[in-house]
Amino acid sequence: MHPIYDVVGIGFGPSNLALAIALTEHNEQAETPVTAVFLERQQAFGWHRGMLLDDATMQVSFLKDLVTMRNPASRFSFLCYLKDRGRLVDFVNHKNLFPLRVEFHDYFEWAAAQVDDLVTYGAEAVDVTAVEDDLFEVTTAAGDVYRARNLIFATGLRPAVPEGVALSDRVWHNSEFLHRVPGLKDPKRCVVVGAGQSAAEAVAHLHREFPGAEICSVFSRYGYSPADDSSFANRIFDPEAVDHYFGAPDAVKQRLMGYHRNTNYSVVDVDLIAQLYRTTYREKVLGTERLKMMNMTRLVAVEESATGARAVIQSLVTGEQEFLDADLVLLATGYDEATPALGSLDATCARDAAGRLVVGRDYRIRSTLRGGIYLQGGTEHSHGITSSLLSNVAVRSGEILASVLTNTPVPVLATA
Repeated sequence: MHPIYDVVGIGFGPSNLALAIALTEHNEQAETPVTAVFLERQQAFGWHRGMLLDDATMQVSFLKDLVTMRNPASRFSFLCYLKDRGRLVDFVNHKNLFPLRVEFHDYFEWAAAQVDDLVTYGAEAVDVTAVEDDLFEVTTAAGDVYRARNLIFATGLRPAVPEGVALSDRVWHNSEFLHRVPGLKDPKRCVVVGAGQSAAEAVAHLHREFPGAEICSVFSRYGYSPADDSSFANRIFDPEAVDHYFGAPDAVKQRLMGYHRNTNYSVVDVDLIAQLYRTTYREKVLGTERLKMMNMTRLVAVEESATGARAVIQSLVTGEQEFLDADLVLLATGYDEATPALGSLDATCARDAAGRLVVGRDYRIRSTLRGGIYLQGGTEHSHGITSSLLSNVAVRSGEILASVLTNTPVPVLATA
């Protein structure tokens, strides 16, 4: 049996990493520290490792790192990371707000290593219960039991797979892309399904790495849609935009999401769109068309055989179907919000008319219990588009910590 903690965090991706840093900075100044442990089922820190293409860049400014928007003077900032790695001057000379994705992942690992005393890796939470009105127990797959006054769920996103399609050796979700693509030997045809940034990046990567293969990009739009990263539209990611969204009527929430989905969902960086168009045009000129843009279509089925996979593609215009025999069908079809595994706690949590958890502005689930149950992610319906994005991760973690400090019924040190 472990001590009673103020906080047990379930999951340790960027969101709970930012919270662990906020806790650490608080404890360095506080007379009474907040005790915490974070449980992560992976054996080490990792964030979308299967999508860390060498040339892929972040879609968010480096200033929206784990800390800067909350504490610009933090020693855990991306700039401090660059200084530590000996690349600060080089990055400044680069004149770019958007680091490589592999670089930002290295930054996350660098930050995680500095708070690893708060993390237990290889610990998968399998059950949560309330043993008292203000005391929870979290049980891991190994049978360890952790007790806490507050639970912070940050269980990430779940890969979205089209209905009726099953993952297999030849049908992958994009989250596995880099883990599995080294085993793809001399493909003749690859089919990529999706209209977003990850889909376009995968199309470009496969086209470059396999010069003998035809790459078919399947998406329901007329063409790739550019991401709206204009200055005014980007205000939807501002910390104060969460206040606006949270306080708005449901009808206004829906309108705001409709207006600004193109800042994040199913959109592609305009430079990548231009690159892919140049490729298709060049191939038309040369008479060797390997990059095939199958717009206004959708994947309706995948039929597998001993020799490959057959993708059934339907035109949205005519309804006609085309059959593509492929060595790979890659589903770059995004992610769904993961529902936290609340177990028996679910019965204590309020839900709205649509069956969604009722969450306060401080990301705390409305519950009949005095102990706090918080969500990092899964709150897009209440808090807007930044619910699971990096854009607001620093401020969000600070707000959750402030709520824990205010609302924890019994301050607890590391006592049995």
